[in-house]
Amino acid sequence: MYIEKISLKNFRNYKEECISFDRNVNIITGKNGQGKTNLIEAVQILSLGKSFRTLIDAEMIRFGADFFHVKGAFFKQEEPLSVEIQYSKKEKRIKVDGAEKRKNADLLENVYTVVFSPEDLKIVAEDPEKRRKFLDRELFQLKPLYYTQLNLYKKALVNRNSVLKEERPDDGLLDVYDKVLSESGAKIILERAQFTEKLHEISAEIGARISGGKEDISVLYDPDIDPEASESIEAAIREKLQKSRARDKERRTTTAGPHLDDLKITTSGIDLRRYGSRGQQRTAALALKLAELRILKEETGEDAILLLDDVLSELDEERQKFLIRSFENSQLIITAAGVSGRMGKKLSGGSRYLVDSGKIVRNE
Repeated sequence: MYIEKISLKNFRNYKEECISFDRNVNIITGKNGQGKTNLIEAVQILSLGKSFRTLIDAEMIRFGADFFHVKGAFFKQEEPLSVEIQYSKKEKRIKVDGAEKRKNADLLENVYTVVFSPEDLKIVAEDPEKRRKFLDRELFQLKPLYYTQLNLYKKALVNRNSVLKEERPDDGLLDVYDKVLSESGAKIILERAQFTEKLHEISAEIGARISGGKEDISVLYDPDIDPEASESIEAAIREKLQKSRARDKERRTTTAGPHLDDLKITTSGIDLRRYGSRGQQRTAALALKLAELRILKEETGEDAILLLDDVLSELDEERQKFLIRSFENSQLIITAAGVSGRMGKKLSGGSRYLVDSGKIVRNE
């Protein structure tokens, strides 16, 4: 699939702009702070209904305005597809081919994107939350029901933690929330485990190719709750929540559950988060993102739109070459402060644009 055109109104620093994209390669250049990443973000929210940069939709409204509107014209399986989102502080409206959608979950399975930014290079090295977000973002696109289950889990978790903060927590209410956490948590763990198996297989292959066979990357699901600790995953979660309740009351927060899951990423048995070199961590991060792209293709039959946000400058030449060779079937939208002569030759053809203070100019 690919995006043909996007229209922006009051989005971030864009007052009103429209840009048509090349089907293959699009290079967006400009100085820092001019709106390059904002353009990538606009394409991405048409895929998930939410930003990879913020959880607060209001932050995407241009300063001084009271709404934003983003509309994209796509082609999926060579058929036209229109997606638009309008957000004001009063409401959020989503339309797909002109039909109103009630919530973000109804938007999923229409547009597929993969974002790769300098922050993604930190997936391996940083805290577990980064890796959980990576898992969740991919599963949202593949499994819209996962999105629903995760939201149910998060709401129950917030409510349970509110009860735990009370002077005398109500055990009856905690039982109610434990039930919801167990039911939705079991589905979350199952989907994460199945996805990680695919991620492990493909990341190992890609990592070996990037490193010339020198690095054996392993990606394993590391759940906070052992799914085999009881007769079912749901029972295992419920039992651990019961056992940790006294501690939870003392700490006033829920100390067990899928919200504490992680991925264990190693090479030749070495924990890359703790002991990996920067180069090894970046190889693993690159393998994870390219595996994400391939899994989307295998599961949906679609080549996702690849959004590279100022990431080439963070990679050495060998990893740049590998990345470029890997997206030959995907539409690419790349942002960069500038593109070197050597890299420009590798990205020849397509369209080039300059962004300056929220204005987009096409460079012929």
